Amino acid sequence: MISIGGLIKNSGRGIFHVAPDDTVFDALKYMAEKNIGAVLVIEGEVLAGIFSERDYARKVVLVGRSSQTTLVREVMAAELITVEAAQPLDACMQLMTDHRIRHLPVFDRGKLVGVISIGDVVRQMIVEQKQLIEQLEAYIRG
Repeated sequence: MISIGGLIKNSGRGIFHVAPDDTVFDALKYMAEKNIGAVLVIEGEVLAGIFSERDYARKVVLVGRSSQTTLVREVMAAELITVEAAQPLDACMQLMTDHRIRHLPVFDRGKLVGVISIGDVVRQMIVEQKQLIEQLEAYIRG
């Protein structure tokens, strides 16, 4: 079973981020360009929060705010649940399910190395289940 760190390493994606003082509009534009549903918010070299499409829908659109003038810091999720790169996939899935979140920032010995989505986790779990099934079938056949 692959760890979260291995999953991030295999993905080859970088760390997509915006600054807290960027506008929501600019963050959304960046997310659209990168085809991602959430972006890390980094201030200096510190992870300050995460901004997602869900934050936009609930904290901007539904309350009548303007994405052109609202700053990311005003609507981002600042209380984050994070994971260590060595954590197994199933533990991360449990965290995401328990806290109803779709993205987890990943650290390796205190250094931010990426973010995983629930889609990443599910996709990898399916791969691992297929491999296990193939191994069991080969064992049965003998």
